[in-house]
Amino acid sequence: MAVCICSVCHQPFDSDSSPALPFCSERCRMVDLTRWFEEGYSMRVEHDHELEEFKRPANEEGED
Repeated sequence: MAVCICSVCHQPFDSDSSPALPFCSERCRMVDLTRWFEEGYSMRVEHDHELEEFKRPANEEGED
């Protein structure tokens, strides 16, 4: 038995009895999924200049 803390509701729960790991319940799993779908979470980009190499110039996108 391992006691975990749910990242959604912050309640302790027994990992052996949870069918929705790493969450305490199906409800918390769905809350987390909804946050992802609604862009409630984001990933920080540390180096914006590194993204520039992946952008194509306008003349290569089919524009004349």
